[in-house]
Amino acid sequence: MTATVDTNVLVYASNKDIPEYQRANELLDKLTSGPALMTLFWPVLIGYLRIVTSPRVLPRPLSTQKASSNVERLLTRPHIRAVGEDDGFWTVFRQVADPTAARGNLVTDAHIAALMHQHGVREIWTRDRDFRKFDGIVVRDPFAS
Repeated sequence: MTATVDTNVLVYASNKDIPEYQRANELLDKLTSGPALMTLFWPVLIGYLRIVTSPRVLPRPLSTQKASSNVERLLTRPHIRAVGEDDGFWTVFRQVADPTAARGNLVTDAHIAALMHQHGVREIWTRDRDFRKFDGIVVRDPFAS
């Protein structure tokens, strides 16, 4: 079974100043080492770039070059695939988003959940509890005790 991570895991793995840093790095090492395939979705990777380079979000944001290098390093791993929307995505998105009346920040989560459904990914590692609102997704919090 292929798994994925949410943006928050990638952000935590880039911020040495927070307690979640080590656990996030250990999880990424485990998931990207195989043998199971790990799927990354483009909205997660782009969201990562948006957050870690923003001085409004992080006290010490990464440079664009460093953040892009982090993404490239992930994408070169042999057990990683990066995917986006396929034909018919809008129908899948509506099937996922409509039952939750997704609005505001939940729209992005519904986007990722719909991509998970479209690409057969059942498991997401995230601290975001909102993913529990979507049917057919197994949510794992790597920072829960």
